[in-house]
Amino acid sequence: MEMPKIHESEYRFCLILWEREPVTTTELVKLCQEQLGWKRTTTYTVIKRLGERGVLSNENGVVSSLISKEEAQVSEIDELVEKKFQGSLPAFLAAFARRQALSEKDIEEIRRIIEK
Repeated sequence: MEMPKIHESEYRFCLILWEREPVTTTELVKLCQEQLGWKRTTTYTVIKRLGERGVLSNENGVVSSLISKEEAQVSEIDELVEKKFQGSLPAFLAAFARRQALSEKDIEEIRRIIEK
């Protein structure tokens, strides 16, 4: 099954959901107003859209994710590598490493992940 696309504003909503789930729609409306400046109708529209795409479930006013934060992040990275680096992970890592100041600890962690 292909991972549903989560757009930027929806991702910010999902960050709130992942932190608090399961959460009532009433609480989500309050949190989205406080943290995102959204109106009630905007929050309900996003809940509906993400529900239709299989990102979350809304059962009896209780919202839970169907996709984890990690799954969403991996999907975004996969899409980025495919679109911008022609699917080449080494090209992506080389570009990332050139633009980031990696500490020795970061480098060792990356080595450990690669060797794994």
